[in-house]
Amino acid sequence: MTDYVRRILDARVYDVAMQSPLDAMPRLSARLGGDILLKREDLQPIFSFKIRGAYNRIARLSLEARACGVICASAGNHAQGVALSAHRLGIKATIVMPVTTPQIKIDAVRHWAGEVVLKGDTFDDAYAHAKSLETAHGFTFIHPFDDPDVIAGQGTIGVEILQQHADPIEAIFVPVGGGGLASGIASYVKFLHPEIKVIGVEPVDAASMKAAIEAGERVILDRVGLFADGVAVRQAGVETFRLCSKLLDDVILADTDEMCAAVKDIFEDMRVIAEPAGALSLAGLKAYVAANPDRTGALIAINSGANMNFDRLRHVAERAELGEAREILLAVTIPEQQGSYRRFVEVLGNRNITEFNYRYAAGSEAHVFVGLKLRGEGAEKASLLSELHTLGYQVLDISANETAKLHVRYMVGGRAPGLQDEVILRFEFPERPGALMKFLNGVGSDWNITLFHYRNHGADYGRVLAGLQVPQSERARFAAQLTQLGYPYEDETVNPAYRMFLGD
Repeated sequence: MTDYVRRILDARVYDVAMQSPLDAMPRLSARLGGDILLKREDLQPIFSFKIRGAYNRIARLSLEARACGVICASAGNHAQGVALSAHRLGIKATIVMPVTTPQIKIDAVRHWAGEVVLKGDTFDDAYAHAKSLETAHGFTFIHPFDDPDVIAGQGTIGVEILQQHADPIEAIFVPVGGGGLASGIASYVKFLHPEIKVIGVEPVDAASMKAAIEAGERVILDRVGLFADGVAVRQAGVETFRLCSKLLDDVILADTDEMCAAVKDIFEDMRVIAEPAGALSLAGLKAYVAANPDRTGALIAINSGANMNFDRLRHVAERAELGEAREILLAVTIPEQQGSYRRFVEVLGNRNITEFNYRYAAGSEAHVFVGLKLRGEGAEKASLLSELHTLGYQVLDISANETAKLHVRYMVGGRAPGLQDEVILRFEFPERPGALMKFLNGVGSDWNITLFHYRNHGADYGRVLAGLQVPQSERARFAAQLTQLGYPYEDETVNPAYRMFLGD
């Protein structure tokens, strides 16, 4: 820790970075109780904290290394940090990015005169190519997190926080991808104030640091979710794992809906839009507040970035209320008879209906997909479910059902009576020109497609819900075909939302 404190105090970051403000969040503080503050790294020149570590690393290169140039692999903020830092120092920078990288990020790198090389569909593909170019051309590889100078550069945020807030601090919440930011902040803060908690926050579907700490060694996740792409890292770094395992007080997990709710919280207090990874630490802070009603001292979250694709805002807005537990999604069975629709709406009373999907179906029962806004009282959800059950309605709470939220809600009524051997699968595939056709070609034409729903959410990866007729005798060959296709998928054939609204 002593070595890192020296490195942090000696870090060269302010040639390009600013001392970002530590802003109060009055609305959220009033709602949750206590003093909640946000460290505004979204205001940096590249709208991310990554400029600190990248510049500190590159600024310390020898003259010989500078002459050869630098290289990195990144699809996001680190790429921009390396490009800007190299530009300021007059050094050639090569940035290897996956082919799936959104154009806005490619353009941002080129703005700083970085040479962009597009390679592969994933970060791992880009990383492997960057390492081969490093060897071939003598470039210096600038790691996004697993480097002492990068860690030290990020640690300057910890210095600023302690200078900006002299009053007691209970906890600092830090987003964790590879762990460079958490390692740097914890190294400095714990050295001076070991009583202050430093808590990492990871997405539930990209929790590589939490998995490593629990296992006592670095682990490689089979796959990671891509909603918070800024922290979508399959394996923690060697040095960052060593530091985080010793210095972090805890690692809290947050899901997509909770991140969306945190994006909304930041907007309501600051009138700015955080990227999902930028709002991740605030989502963790809110989970901490819910679990720890007795608190003393301020709670501080790091808004690590604001590089949000505009198209993703519709998805964030759609899911924020669920993440705040201010909306509930229900699948309700009602009698298929005259007047039953009206009676059900009357039961809902004056509650604000956010979504209502209904279609006539032959038979004695009909199914309704309904979204309702909650007023915020903790017991309201349980009270509503109890009331509906008492009145004889069959009710299924699908607020946490990912397939229902992503796909089924848009497809209510799409039954196919008499359909046999239907298999329902949920896929993710790289969002690039021709990707959908590649997906269809990969699945092949041996099995009849019975259902297909695709929706672009403005992310690097597209999502598909597909139904295919696959007789039992062909399931093994079908599974082999999916393996050859190579896209991650989940079998949703027994998903209750599918069976209620789409199944036969």
